[in-house]
Amino acid sequence: MVMAPTACMPAEVCTLKLCHSTDDYNLNWDHGQFSTHGGDDLLQSRLAAKKLVLDILKKRAAEVNVDCCAPGDEDAFYVADMGEIYRQHLRWKMNLSRVRPFYAVKCNPDPEILRLMAKLGNGFDCASKAEIDMALQTGIDPSRIIYAQPCKTKSYLRYAAQVGVKQMTFDNADELYKIKACYPNAELYLRILTDDSNSLCQFSMKFGASLDMARQLLELAHELELKVVGVSFHVGSGAEDPKAFLKAVQDARLVFDQAEEIGHELHTLDVGGGFSHETFEKFSGVLSEALDTYFPPNVRVIAEPGRYYVANSFTLAANIIARREVRDPEDPVNDAYMLYLNDGVYGNFSNIIFDHQHPVAQVLSCASSANSPYAATSGGITYSIWGPTCDGIDVISKRTSLPALLEVGDWLYFEEMGAYTKCSATRFNGFSDSHEVIYISSEAGASALLEY
Repeated sequence: MVMAPTACMPAEVCTLKLCHSTDDYNLNWDHGQFSTHGGDDLLQSRLAAKKLVLDILKKRAAEVNVDCCAPGDEDAFYVADMGEIYRQHLRWKMNLSRVRPFYAVKCNPDPEILRLMAKLGNGFDCASKAEIDMALQTGIDPSRIIYAQPCKTKSYLRYAAQVGVKQMTFDNADELYKIKACYPNAELYLRILTDDSNSLCQFSMKFGASLDMARQLLELAHELELKVVGVSFHVGSGAEDPKAFLKAVQDARLVFDQAEEIGHELHTLDVGGGFSHETFEKFSGVLSEALDTYFPPNVRVIAEPGRYYVANSFTLAANIIARREVRDPEDPVNDAYMLYLNDGVYGNFSNIIFDHQHPVAQVLSCASSANSPYAATSGGITYSIWGPTCDGIDVISKRTSLPALLEVGDWLYFEEMGAYTKCSATRFNGFSDSHEVIYISSEAGASALLEY
């Protein structure tokens, strides 16, 4: 595994250089101290990184004059901090050192993210030919990819064989027959059913073999002379109950034992995803204890984290393109406003629809804030925030309070926009699904790996 400087060396001063698609913002950060990060160090590092991101957002927004700019110049844009991903990697290594991450490409297939994941020594969880191609374009060996899609098209199976991606999941008999015909040398992981009832995004309705079916599938694979090498599970994206990992590991142990009885030689457990920034220590503690209890050290363990790595690394800025004054339905005495942004649920806020998220608006720039009589009020001003399309469901926030009177041309920003956002954006109504990303690194280790 390639180790970056801050993973193994004393703290050092980081001079930050931006990597940008068109411009160099020439911002240097020469006051941040970085190390392998204990709790206090991690907090201070994140606070400093947030300030840096906010400074860059403000600088980029200030360059836009909506009264005379070219079409599209005021489009929404991202600032992506690769240093945050690096910090999450160090955190993973400190808490789940036994488990090798295979980054879930679907979560955010941004090329810089994939490049950093490859440099960190991580593998890739891919669900399609396109995702396999994106992972291979980083220059990794195909053995660092798992085709974690239990229901694959025959042509994609043939393609996986062509490029040497052997590891893949299955959960039904028909898939085994397809694999036998298209890729008999594949290395198979039986995906088992788990209890994901306390997860934001539940997969058990669609994927996973029950324990009753597991033995039958293992026997069929043995009859077909297919190589089953492991078991996989997924407790659901945004899982809330750490005990789900314990039960899943216990079930996986039963399947390992069944496979050995049938004649398979299993060597890998794939514990899937479901990790988040907020609950990681709690979940990793339960998982680590379960792994040590039920699986000896010679069993390789991998995982498929996505949002854990990238959710906090992207911050989105959007421009206010229209405003409408209305009565506050909950307080008719006071005015309220409907704000219309140049991005919405058909764009980068697709996470509201597909990922059950609730992005929080914050004021990036406000031309009238200095003279606003509302700025000092404790309750702020009530707004609803809408996207630009003609669809009534294109609402970002039905009710929020902001501390200033916002106008057309002002900017809002939204943190934690790195997971399941731009990857599921559409071109509905002809709006763009491609937005500028300003890449930065608030960590010396990430800067060294990416040569920023």
